[in-house]
Amino acid sequence: MLFGCGIGIGILGTLIGAGGGFILVPLLLLLYPKESPEIITSISLAVTCLNAFSGTIAYSRLKRIHYKYGFIFILASIPGAILGAVSTNYVSRSSFDLFFGILLLAISLFVFFRNPSHTLDDDKKTVEQIHLSSAQLRLGIVLSIGISFIASFVGIGGGIIHVPALCSFLGFPIHFATATSHFVLAIVSLMGTIVHITIGSFHRGIRRTIAIGLGVIIGAQIGALLSSKIKGKTILRALSFALFLVGIRLIVFA
Repeated sequence: MLFGCGIGIGILGTLIGAGGGFILVPLLLLLYPKESPEIITSISLAVTCLNAFSGTIAYSRLKRIHYKYGFIFILASIPGAILGAVSTNYVSRSSFDLFFGILLLAISLFVFFRNPSHTLDDDKKTVEQIHLSSAQLRLGIVLSIGISFIASFVGIGGGIIHVPALCSFLGFPIHFATATSHFVLAIVSLMGTIVHITIGSFHRGIRRTIAIGLGVIIGAQIGALLSSKIKGKTILRALSFALFLVGIRLIVFA
């Protein structure tokens, strides 16, 4: 069952530029109601890392990753990712569920009601045509720091927040945003996973991580192939609806 879930998570996660943690964390919370937050997040971050690396390989072949800005955002994200992973050990399960549910609701409403930009479906641009002003770059760095902390804290990698931010605030076309976000969260989620391994919260989730991770690697390749056939607006609207439902579920049962 976990392997099949991994395939689905890999497909959807790669389509929207996320590692799939926003789906996996609620799923793990439902399947393992007595598991601690640090175990849940350690499994999710490790799977997110596998999905992101697999998706990054696929997107690199499509030449959609902006490596220059990607590396800058990675450097800004690493401190937040480490701090977020450590902080998970100091919250209760009910508090974790409530915080995660509120976060998902906020993201879903932002994505759904934001003013659509012409950049969403601008697939004619090349990586070389994407340029950020100094102000946009500084904003991107600040956003990366905050997003990496929150994402690592709840175990979702960060792509689910990073992609809308790249589109809305930095003007990235959606398919370049998903690819670049995948590249960033591959490294950021790896750092979070290393922290969990170091503090000893990952060993109880290794088998579950392998089962889900194998499916995710396959699903990520399928998702990358499907990405060019689905409009950006469709991806973001479907994403916002799914996030809203999951957020309500977590808040009600927190």
